[in-house]
Amino acid sequence: MTIAIDESSRNPMRLEGKLSAIIVCWILGLGSLLAWNTMLTIGDYYYELFPKYHPSRVLTLVYQPFAIGTMAILAHKDEKLNTRKRNLAGYTLYFLGTLALLLLDLGTSGKGGLGNYIGICVIVASFGVSDALVQGGMVGDLSFMCPEFMQSFLAGLAASGALTSVLRLVTKAAFEHSSNGLRKGVILFLAISTFFEFLCIVLYAFAFPKFPIVKYYRSKAASEGSKTVAADLAAVGIKAPTQTGDDANTQVGRLSNKELFLQNIDYALDLYLIYVLTLSIFPGFLYENTGTHNLGSWYPIVLIAMYNVLDLIARYIPLIKKIELKSRKGLMVAILSRFLLIPCFYFTAKYGDQGWMIMLVSFLGLTNGYLTVCVFTAAPKGYKGPEANALGNILVLCLLLGIFSGVALGWLWLIGNSEF
Repeated sequence: MTIAIDESSRNPMRLEGKLSAIIVCWILGLGSLLAWNTMLTIGDYYYELFPKYHPSRVLTLVYQPFAIGTMAILAHKDEKLNTRKRNLAGYTLYFLGTLALLLLDLGTSGKGGLGNYIGICVIVASFGVSDALVQGGMVGDLSFMCPEFMQSFLAGLAASGALTSVLRLVTKAAFEHSSNGLRKGVILFLAISTFFEFLCIVLYAFAFPKFPIVKYYRSKAASEGSKTVAADLAAVGIKAPTQTGDDANTQVGRLSNKELFLQNIDYALDLYLIYVLTLSIFPGFLYENTGTHNLGSWYPIVLIAMYNVLDLIARYIPLIKKIELKSRKGLMVAILSRFLLIPCFYFTAKYGDQGWMIMLVSFLGLTNGYLTVCVFTAAPKGYKGPEANALGNILVLCLLLGIFSGVALGWLWLIGNSEF
């Protein structure tokens, strides 16, 4: 049995809802990292509560094993997973986690202590599970749709960092001179983040599956043997095909995860290396190794904001086709060249002023966003729905492995630091 697709709608670009779907993809990308970026952006608050526990480094190190472990399991089982339940579970867990952070702070009256720190670590671990559920699920789902959806989702990921940075600057300025102002700003900040996570649940559950262009791509993927889209199609009244006859043969002929990985090993290595470098510097180095400057307590917040804003801007640059980097060798050369930033950051932190550091952080964000979009939009091309979905999950796993490795290597910056 195959899904009937209206012949007048064979060209997906003519289907209604493309622009609306792009906007929703952006919001869903925003919600996919908003909770985690919230943790990074309120790092100044946690450094005040837990000054001896290296919160930016420790919380990132807690987050990553849960993200990687969950993602590895999901990538192995991707062809049998219910993508709808997976993504809704991820956004729901994000919502409950941000709400728990808010309630924990209110319930403890903003006190420090080991017990509260452990509670925060548990919530951060749940964010790692949510990350694997949502990022892998959404990237896999969008991999067999038009590239604009993937670009918009990735831009939304970066927008979560930019939005949290802007909100953090606003709330810090608004409450700076009031009693216990830092905590008041954080409470408002967490409330806004909780609202956005709830919005993502609603949009993914009720709006995104109903766009004609989304139904087209999911129907096409189902006709090619994809089982992951069945629940999303059922939600809009479309019955997925049963895997018999030609459809079953199509599924049997699907490339294995190992074959997909070997065919795209350079793309997988690209993403790994991008995030090894980025996370070895961001955010731990920016909080703990850049010294004291004229901006005072604003300095790390400004650095985080500049990274996030430039990361967001860079994710729209590939829309200009003339400057989109598509060459596989070109991508690898550009990514390896970024490692020259390591000595640049070291000597700037040791001898340079805050202006040079802001410029370097901006360049780090610019290259991170641009290269990430170039890799993700290039890699899934030429594969059928089930294979594109699987490849998307594999690439997200490599990205998370890069993040974990970068976070671990980031501790090397503390060598020789007397406070460590």
